[in-house]
Amino acid sequence: MLVPIVVAAALMNAAMIAASAMSTILTADRLGPSLAGLPNTAGVLGTAAGALAVGRWTARLGRIQALRIGYGVGVAGGALTVLTAVGAPVAPLFAGMFLLGVGNAAALLSRYVAADAVPVARRASAMSAVVWAGTVGAAGGPFLMAPSQTFVTSIGLPAVSGPFLLAVAAVFLALVASTHIRAVLSTAEPVRDHHDSSSASRRTPVLLAAGVMVAGQLVMVALMSAVPVHTHQHGDGLGLLGVMLSAHTLGMFALSPLTGWWIDRSGPRPVVLTGLALLLVSALLVTRTGLVFTPGLFLLGYAWNLCYLGGSAQLRTADLESKVESFIWAASALAAASSPWLYTVGGFPVLAVISAVLAVPLLVLVARRPSLAVPSR
Repeated sequence: MLVPIVVAAALMNAAMIAASAMSTILTADRLGPSLAGLPNTAGVLGTAAGALAVGRWTARLGRIQALRIGYGVGVAGGALTVLTAVGAPVAPLFAGMFLLGVGNAAALLSRYVAADAVPVARRASAMSAVVWAGTVGAAGGPFLMAPSQTFVTSIGLPAVSGPFLLAVAAVFLALVASTHIRAVLSTAEPVRDHHDSSSASRRTPVLLAAGVMVAGQLVMVALMSAVPVHTHQHGDGLGLLGVMLSAHTLGMFALSPLTGWWIDRSGPRPVVLTGLALLLVSALLVTRTGLVFTPGLFLLGYAWNLCYLGGSAQLRTADLESKVESFIWAASALAAASSPWLYTVGGFPVLAVISAVLAVPLLVLVARRPSLAVPSR
């Protein structure tokens, strides 16, 4: 039942990774290395804005149509990146990455589409399947970049255009996959009332859930944004950096089915508590060099997974889902921009202290509550 949703999310993830990597290289060649991060910044901001847009489209048109519009915008964005790759100025590249970010937001929010497609008892497992699709996208996107360059050069196009054409094709296939979701959702619940959590008793667990998701994202992005700087300063090669990033990505996505099963079985509270605790443990481990550093990055990824899915399980309205997702990605932009500077000031210990400031208060608040469940009406 969830296959079209999961396939679309995986394709969008692959498209975003391929376009992000190549846009960094292209911008470095055109504008210089100091500006190479601009396309990815545009993509992050597009994801933040896209989450709000998908929320509005959902309120007016329903989840499925909003999802399709998001992927359609992503196709248009991919097309703009191709223009720059074949010789146009860089402005279309930035606009294209922003619009690809809108498609990325649709893919991220599709976990709630999956949740509505199954009985309530399997809601978290359904969401975890969509998050797990990130594993496929993270592996498939980079793996297909070199073949895509070989293909485009064989038909007379610049090699740099290959990954961007790959992104366009992947997002288009995601859009096609989304057209098969209607039958999947024939028995789904309608989009819930936006004021479902208006009372104080309902608002507190929702705010805690949102806080956990934002804290998990901030800690992860802040620490991971400093890892390339750290490896470069210590003379480590790209091979070792690749192993570190792969271990982290594996922690983020690969164990999602386990997380979903755990939430459905035990509720979000123990999952969230574990996630917050692992944020602190992983932040401590990455302050150490040697053998514990890479396992610490894996734990950091899984801590994010627990916080992200555990918090998501508490959001039950399209309005809240889109607003929290938007805030998460806006916070990501801030963390990514400030992390390298903070690292140069005090290294990973400074980032670990900031992580503790974010995670410890939430850990105490969640631990003091007997349950994170939203009270029923």
